[in-house]
Amino acid sequence: MISTQRIVYCTNPHCTDPVNTVGNRLCANCFTPIVYRYVWAVDSKKYNLEPGEKVASRYEVISPQIWLDTQPIVIPESQEKLPTNILPYLRLHQYQLHIPHVYGFTQLHQDEDNILLLENAPINDKGSLHPAITDVWEHSTAVRQVYWLWQILELWKPLSDLGVAGSLLVPENLRVQGWCVRLVELIENKTVSSLQQLGECWRPIVAISHTKVNSPLKKLVKQMCSGVVDFDAIEARLNQILLSASAELPLTLRTFGITDKGQQLTRNEDNCFPTIADSKEDSLIPKISLVCDGIGGHEGGEVASSLTVQSAKLQIKALLTEVAQQSEIVSPNLIKQQIEASLRVVNNLICNANNQQKREKRERMATTLVMSVQIPQSIITTANWRSENACELYLASVGDSRAYWITRNYCQLLTVDDDVAKREVLQGRSLYRKALQRPDGTALTQALGTKEGEFLHPQVRRFILEEDGILLLCSDGLSDNNLIEHYWRDYILPVVTGDISPQEAADSLIKLANQKNGHDNISVVITHCRVIPDYLAIVSPKASEIEVVEGEISQEEPELAESSQALLDLRLSEDEPVANKASTPVKKRQLRNPIVLLAGLLLFLLVGTAVGLLAWWLIQPKSLNDTCKKLPQEVQGICPPY
Repeated sequence: MISTQRIVYCTNPHCTDPVNTVGNRLCANCFTPIVYRYVWAVDSKKYNLEPGEKVASRYEVISPQIWLDTQPIVIPESQEKLPTNILPYLRLHQYQLHIPHVYGFTQLHQDEDNILLLENAPINDKGSLHPAITDVWEHSTAVRQVYWLWQILELWKPLSDLGVAGSLLVPENLRVQGWCVRLVELIENKTVSSLQQLGECWRPIVAISHTKVNSPLKKLVKQMCSGVVDFDAIEARLNQILLSASAELPLTLRTFGITDKGQQLTRNEDNCFPTIADSKEDSLIPKISLVCDGIGGHEGGEVASSLTVQSAKLQIKALLTEVAQQSEIVSPNLIKQQIEASLRVVNNLICNANNQQKREKRERMATTLVMSVQIPQSIITTANWRSENACELYLASVGDSRAYWITRNYCQLLTVDDDVAKREVLQGRSLYRKALQRPDGTALTQALGTKEGEFLHPQVRRFILEEDGILLLCSDGLSDNNLIEHYWRDYILPVVTGDISPQEAADSLIKLANQKNGHDNISVVITHCRVIPDYLAIVSPKASEIEVVEGEISQEEPELAESSQALLDLRLSEDEPVANKASTPVKKRQLRNPIVLLAGLLLFLLVGTAVGLLAWWLIQPKSLNDTCKKLPQEVQGICPPY
């Protein structure tokens, strides 16, 4: 039956009039943000559903496979015994940036087959799929093209292990939201998928890739199709191409951090870095950002979070120094392993303190952590000059403190909470929405300090900063009740547009959290990341500096960032080849002959003077004539007659 009125229900269980018209941003009755949850209905196309139809009295059909859940507060139907065909979705839950997860099941009619519903599919807020990678490929930057391929290669092994790597071989199944590759659904392999097949799939788009990366990508695809090069070699080569392209981007980082005890607690067990109290000369600013939410025992959480911030800074500082000393590219896998090892050291410091103080069970102090590390590496760019920063960002998390990436167009959650609901999904025992309903659904399964380091499994991912945006780290005092998802346009988008500073945004978010949540400590660190076009970096060196506020470096007499200086060097030496890419820096072109420069300057002055006098004569001839009469007789001849 086709509905004549488009309605959606408020998610506030206490709302006395939850019915709202589709299009409302807030509930007309209680002003709770309206949730528009679009789901992807697998295989529903065969039922010939028309837009506007209602399925199971709750799902409004937008298109044959895109439905709007008009009752998002109601837990979707599940099955007592989960079918085996959905297990890959459950096992890959931690890849939710790229892969949808199972929302539930429904039926058109009783005794018919169940229709699988997926949430977190690549559907925008208007109810349409994001563009296919093939639709936007040709008009994208070189960095983004290689970054998309890198993400696909990252997904190849985990999907292959579960027999669904074929999902990466169907162009229409690969959608993109800005930098991020997202899959519509998982497709089971009919045969074993190989790197040769992936290479053949890439061949058409690589043929029309950006000129900066066209040649190396073609060579890579040729190697993949030959079948003689293994995965590790392909991975290393693609990483080199990616870093060479991204290293050309001048990077600006401006950051601010703040923490607040909230309205209901007497002390603050959160900790973050940087804050106003941190020295402006701290060399780790703005390379490192940290948010920790302490838990457990009398003053234990406060001690654990503080100890984590201080010890993590020391560990990462040593890592940055070690990477800077390398003459070759350090692989993402190795950097991830080093970050994991660093966090295990931090974990054991807290764990040992617990043991020494004989803290047991709930008395053991611990802390969550979300940390970003921007690691500069020295790279020869695609344009053959050396850059000192390839725009790599590593993100590590333990617990339920979160990281978001926010641009003018979207808000993306980059981390996955370490809670009981996630554990149940990964082990194939429950769907996520159902698992959240457990009394312990949001209870933590990981935190720094609860167990020995060998049992710690932090999530560590590498990202490339190739677009302007905001990296937001926060504790659950801010992220609870989906505050970021609901209010990012109002509170964070103005930082991207330059209307407010990170400090102003952070202060406003603290007030919002106290107003809407208030039950917990609140911490937030905002980093405004800007990748400035080449011509702006040259015209305005100040725009390329690494800039910070309140508790960070604030340069009154700005100097060029290393990446920007390298870009300027390129303009002076772009026609000189590099003899040795691994060790030879690009030399600046020598200045021209001083006599030639002087002659050019005199010619410029003469032409400028003549043009100026002509303009004066055309506008005010009498004034020019009177002025000329006052000049010495020898120079009156240059004046035009009046």
